[in-house]
Amino acid sequence: MAKKVAVLGGGVGGMTAAHELIERGFEVDVYEMKPIPGGKARSISVPNTGEGGRKNLPGEHGFRFFPRFYRHIPDTMKRIPYGDRGSVLENLVDTTRLEMTRYGEPPLVQITRFPRSLGDIKVFIKSFFNNLGLSDADLEFFGDRIWQILTSCGARRLDEYERLGWWDYVEADRHSAAYQTFLAHGITRSLVAAKANLASTKTIGDILVQLFIDIGEPGTSADRVLCGPTNDVWISPWLTYLTSRGVRYHLGANVASINCQDGLVRSATVTEGGVTTDVTADYYVAALPIEVMSGLVTPEMLKGDPTLANIQTLHGNVEWMNGLQFYLKEAVPIVHGHANHIDTQWALTSISQAQFWPRFDLSGYGDGTVKDILSVDISDWDTPGFSGKTARESTKDEIQKEVWEQIKKSVNVGGAEVLKDESLRTWFMDPDIVFFVNPNDGDPQQKTNREPLLVNLVDTWQLRPDAYTRIPNLFLASDYVRTYTDLATMEAANEAARRAVNAIVDAAGVHASSCSVWNLHEPDLLALFRVHDKDRYAKGLPWNGRLLSF
Repeated sequence: MAKKVAVLGGGVGGMTAAHELIERGFEVDVYEMKPIPGGKARSISVPNTGEGGRKNLPGEHGFRFFPRFYRHIPDTMKRIPYGDRGSVLENLVDTTRLEMTRYGEPPLVQITRFPRSLGDIKVFIKSFFNNLGLSDADLEFFGDRIWQILTSCGARRLDEYERLGWWDYVEADRHSAAYQTFLAHGITRSLVAAKANLASTKTIGDILVQLFIDIGEPGTSADRVLCGPTNDVWISPWLTYLTSRGVRYHLGANVASINCQDGLVRSATVTEGGVTTDVTADYYVAALPIEVMSGLVTPEMLKGDPTLANIQTLHGNVEWMNGLQFYLKEAVPIVHGHANHIDTQWALTSISQAQFWPRFDLSGYGDGTVKDILSVDISDWDTPGFSGKTARESTKDEIQKEVWEQIKKSVNVGGAEVLKDESLRTWFMDPDIVFFVNPNDGDPQQKTNREPLLVNLVDTWQLRPDAYTRIPNLFLASDYVRTYTDLATMEAANEAARRAVNAIVDAAGVHASSCSVWNLHEPDLLALFRVHDKDRYAKGLPWNGRLLSF
């Protein structure tokens, strides 16, 4: 008889766990609080925007991208059927450019793939001659810092660099304002919504190196995006595949508690359709975000695994990174890829989506006048904008107006008018930002974020749990779990789920293959340097970046 698994949470981690479990012969139920699957990765139908039989406009929690170094998500995608296109993986398309905009200055445009044409080569060369205010000393020193990460062994990264903030590692205090803006603050704010002085150098350095390697090696682009709204081209086909294989997917099912007794999970209390029941299974996979799981850890669970208390500590290590979409009455492909608006007070990044959606005619959405969607992520909610207010202090309308003005100032430079007020049809803000009235002061602009983003602060790897726990039938599949990916992303959630399933397979003693798990890519050409540094680290010696030491 098949073993039964209850998967608590139906985001990327929960869907991945269900996918891997059902293909290995387990009986699977997934319980997802929202009325649609996918968690942070979902797209959102903007209510009451479809007119004349058209679809509602597509919104999202925040735009997403699929770096080339992702291995787990693409592997899952290629196993999700998609019409005559074969699989969902075919719905990933390459970007070719990355743009960094500045107030009153021309943008810096860089390629996102190994050069394939004279045009790519010209862009690559030209980017090095743009006036960014970076001195030769700035660039040389930052290059040395990247070289150190590339040639350091894993043990040194996990020990020394995990306990060192990115700001200190790149010695930002000793360098120019441009260096601090682009290479210290800019990288951390836009990449992971983290603060340069608090973010772990291990995490930031490893991911930055992956992106550099992706651009420097022939192959697909370092930055890929979906060819349509996320639910249409990924999440909905995934749900269809899972249910066709026998997964029972419960939407609108809120997990109220995980009930542990005598060192085992006995049930999970779930409210679905107004009815509360105790769900029982042989194994339980908690695929819930950190802020939800933190509230479900009980004293009985801590008796079974005292280290689960670390989840409650990690709960405080979150930042806000949420999306806002502008629906435009004309196509505005600012750049063929993502734009990092480096000078913006609210650390804005954006992408013009219509250019990547050739099979989705936007005239079939909304009122028929929308020709493009500028999707923006806000990563800094605590720095005052032009209005003098932070995003956290602003009303919903004030946030929209401030973001629009910051982006306009970033892209309308040198006399160009890329974004025009008259082209803006409407906008949509991530509904995870919830506004409420504070009963203590009557302020209606108080807000909370139902889905914040975990950031890897200095020396917190030790607090993060593995996918298996000391409670024999409880497993974890979320982006805060220890993974090779080591960044709160859908890739990390997918990898964590695979690790959880592998542990379940072992615990159940079933004859099934293990889920593949991949480490980050390390350049083979530098392997001898890392071996040399491993020997030095074992001897208590510092990194020196040379194969021969005299």
